[in-house]
Amino acid sequence: MVRWTMYPLLCSLMVGCVTVDEAGNKQQTVDKVEAAEARISLGLSYLENGQWQRARDNLELALEYAPKYYRAQNAMAYYYQRVDEPEAAEAIYRQALRDSPKNGDVQNNYGVFLCSQARYDEAISAFEKAIKQPYYYLTSASYENAALCSLKAGTKVEARAYFEKALSYDPYRPKSMLQLAQLEVEESNLKEARAMLFKFNKRFGYKADSLWLLIQLETLSGQRSQADKYAALLKEQFPNSKQYQKYLANEY
Repeated sequence: MVRWTMYPLLCSLMVGCVTVDEAGNKQQTVDKVEAAEARISLGLSYLENGQWQRARDNLELALEYAPKYYRAQNAMAYYYQRVDEPEAAEAIYRQALRDSPKNGDVQNNYGVFLCSQARYDEAISAFEKAIKQPYYYLTSASYENAALCSLKAGTKVEARAYFEKALSYDPYRPKSMLQLAQLEVEESNLKEARAMLFKFNKRFGYKADSLWLLIQLETLSGQRSQADKYAALLKEQFPNSKQYQKYLANEY
């Protein structure tokens, strides 16, 4: 799944601070961005718990505090995506792009939205714009998103190139590792697939996806005993997984 991102700021979420005027009187002032952050955090929490109205109320308050703050705009647009109002989501993303045209997070999340609407070329263009921003530090995530969107568009050559770029920035991105291994298996590049999967399993341990790929790989290479070994591990560790059900159904 192409990933929308919303990372916490590295700052306190205190919504105000105390100042002292010339007469020595304490006054409470509100940091509008920090107040917005507190509401964003609440709103997204409610959203993940399916409390739609509370989510919307808090995200609207975040925008009231800081109407041009990109994180509040991203969060509100994400809310509209979740409740299936794509026109409203796009309107907010476009406003965020006008207010913060050089913000990579906005471009990335807009790309995720566009990909969800099957507007693949526009989505990949947005991911590439995010990557080009000078202070954007989630480069590997946007390359991975571009790869996943390319897969949805059916362009596997482009997907491979984007996965490879993602891994050049972050060699242990698990999704990119597994997806690239899947492409290698599909193209019968079994040596490359095996090397990638061994690297993955050494770092992360066996997962249902990696074991399923190893079963396919060893079956294709004629190593039936190895395939059976991985099938036994899949049954032992992930008996309720969809991958094990595929194995039982011989869906290779």
